[in-house]
Amino acid sequence: MAKLKLDLHDIFDNGRAIEEELDRVIMEAVEKKIPLVEIIPGKGSGQLKKRVLRFLEEKRIKSLYHRVEKDSKNFGRIFVHFK
Repeated sequence: MAKLKLDLHDIFDNGRAIEEELDRVIMEAVEKKIPLVEIIPGKGSGQLKKRVLRFLEEKRIKSLYHRVEKDSKNFGRIFVHFK
């Protein structure tokens, strides 16, 4: 199964870059009909993960995907499933 992966470790302290990369990877998945995006905010304080989840809850983004799955075995990983 094809999937896209976005690792946010390198840009964790750059709010604008985080938003741009999240937007880019979601749009790429939609355009290329890729069923899964793996986002890695890392394990840190949890703030970056919360930010990613807030982004995914935005109305314009939420309408694009099917569901979000938080990896139960790895706190620092989020899967976004597309229809």
